Amino acid sequence: MSRYVFKLPDLGEGTVEAEIVAWRVAPGDVVKEDDVVVELMTEKATVEVPAPTSGRVVSISGAPGDRLAVGSELIVFETEGADASEAEEPKAAEPPKPAEPAPNEGAAINGSAAAGSEVASLAPRKSRIATSPANRRRAREAGIDLAQVRGTGPNGRILRRDIESYIASRQHGGAHARPTAPADSRPQPPAAAETEEIKVIGLRRVIAQRMIEAKRSIPHFSYVEEVDVTELESLRQHLNSKLPPGQPALTYLPFLVAALVRVLPQFPQCNAHYDEERGVLVRYRAVHVGIATQTPDGLKVPVVRNAQDRSLWDLAAEIRRVSEAARTNKATREELTGSTITVTSLGKLGGIVSTPIINPPEMGIIGVNRAVERPVVYGGAITIRRIMNLSSSFDHRFVDGHDAASLIQALKERLEHPATIFIGD
Repeated sequence: MSRYVFKLPDLGEGTVEAEIVAWRVAPGDVVKEDDVVVELMTEKATVEVPAPTSGRVVSISGAPGDRLAVGSELIVFETEGADASEAEEPKAAEPPKPAEPAPNEGAAINGSAAAGSEVASLAPRKSRIATSPANRRRAREAGIDLAQVRGTGPNGRILRRDIESYIASRQHGGAHARPTAPADSRPQPPAAAETEEIKVIGLRRVIAQRMIEAKRSIPHFSYVEEVDVTELESLRQHLNSKLPPGQPALTYLPFLVAALVRVLPQFPQCNAHYDEERGVLVRYRAVHVGIATQTPDGLKVPVVRNAQDRSLWDLAAEIRRVSEAARTNKATREELTGSTITVTSLGKLGGIVSTPIINPPEMGIIGVNRAVERPVVYGGAITIRRIMNLSSSFDHRFVDGHDAASLIQALKERLEHPATIFIGD
């Protein structure tokens, strides 16, 4: 028997350290070559690291949330064969490739400054149960075999509530409950406190950091305007009534994006990035719209590229595609970066008003609140109209309040007279 010391490899693209997201093995486990042993997160992606050899795990270095430098000891194996106590120097890994889904057009209003993050694999691997690293850790700590848990999420993905339901079933002698130990007359420890500590790691940590950076470095100017979408709703319902059975219905988002690309040329400073290192404002002619999307792993912002060249139906299809790719971890790095302005919506949970956070290095973000019918004065009489608020935030360093308000007013005019979305100026 011999010992093989596996050091943290170079994960590419200038990576100097990586954060441990979740261990898939523990000391004493026997693994085969190419079995995934640990999930690591860099600033670019989450990667699954396979075992470089077969053997028994002797020790592991670090706990979830810890950061290790490239070249530091990661895991020690006991292997058959010649002495391998001095493992070979870490080699640069192949560029990460999208992994199989490790599984939510929904998005979050207050938190669109999330970093794009993709799950990648460093080597071919066997299919595995779809769930988040946090749920894997919870199952491991509770002694649960995830293969026995029924997933109720998209494509059978196991959610936190599925694990909690399984634990409750087991405790109450359900169908999947394990046998309970014989009664023990010895004193039992006191019940656990009514709290739970959750270490902030992985994508959630990155999101938290980006939120802090966005609010600390960008002076937000927020502007809210109500929009009468009665005519837009009539058009939306008419178009949806013509759809073939089973085809997804149009939401407000593609109409909003289609109207936005019509008005942005009048406000080029709102379709821009601020390159802080060079002190340069970069304006874009093309409109690459970020779609803030809530996923089981946190908020992501997939991108609809060249929205100005797309039809309403093409926009709707692309919004659905990139949102689903983000939710199921199929989105590539290119699909999660490069947006020039972001839109966000909570749909039915949209509330009355919100204060969305800018997604750096962009200049603005526009949030869709809930559309409701209410009595208003229209044409000199009180009538029922469908009203929806737009909540927006802009970088006040480069977008003056007058320009921000003017953009939203121009957008409001298009949405209230939806025919103008589809005709030239």
